[in-house]
Amino acid sequence: MTVAGVKNICVVGAGNMGHQIALSAAIAGYKVKTTDVNQEILQKAEQFVEKYLPDRVAKGKMSEEVAQAARSNISFTMSLEEAAKDADLVIEAVIEKLDIKHTLFRQLDEICPPHAILATNSSFIVSSKIAPVTKRPDKVCNMHFFNPALVMKLVEVVKGPHVSDETANTVMEVCKSMDKVPVLLKKEIYGFLVNRILAAINKEAFYLYDMGVAAYEDIDTAVVYGLGHPMGPFRLMDLTGIDLAYYIDTERYQETGDPANKPSPIVVEKFVKGEWGQKSGKGFYDYSKK
Repeated sequence: MTVAGVKNICVVGAGNMGHQIALSAAIAGYKVKTTDVNQEILQKAEQFVEKYLPDRVAKGKMSEEVAQAARSNISFTMSLEEAAKDADLVIEAVIEKLDIKHTLFRQLDEICPPHAILATNSSFIVSSKIAPVTKRPDKVCNMHFFNPALVMKLVEVVKGPHVSDETANTVMEVCKSMDKVPVLLKKEIYGFLVNRILAAINKEAFYLYDMGVAAYEDIDTAVVYGLGHPMGPFRLMDLTGIDLAYYIDTERYQETGDPANKPSPIVVEKFVKGEWGQKSGKGFYDYSKK
């Protein structure tokens, strides 16, 4: 299948990443069905769309015609079958737990048309760990967007050994049609490109904090004003989710057995307290008053 054959997109997971990926695709002209098992999350996703599009028009960032077309292109349903039955491309954006992804991709493999590409937005779980539960391993790949997906241009497309050239090329072209900048990884590697580099920075930042060298606010300030990053590692983790960092590091430690891969003590503490960042109203910083 080529990009010309992609008309209908299903996004599974209507959280912050999922609904922004879905809206990006709808703005690009694709018919998008967004689904989630949580009705409240699905409702919040629809409310976001209802507010975002008029705001863009009001600010002169989008024409009324584009906004109206985007709104008509996107729909929301709790039914996975309804969302995926006509999909040419599925983008999964659920929690970073392999067993949950296995269950989901088995269902998608049964529901979706044989030609459909099944992509995971996962930034750490490589698609070769997911593809074997389907009957279409050549059509299962990583399509990793960055948060916030409506703003960030980069998408990492990962071509594992099981992924066909046709699948990788189609996904790359879909990204371009969404006004994204895709990069192709020719091999699977844990963390891909950006997160491997970011992980090295985070590891040192948490080490400096855990050792009492500096407060996390000062470490963030140093990274912003010394390295020119838009935000420091602690503020960024609040944005992407401390719970996500905890799950990723925990799974990596269980996989490798290397103590160096354990979550930082402060990440464990925040996770246990439910202080997961912006999504919970508090992480390293307090968002309850915003």
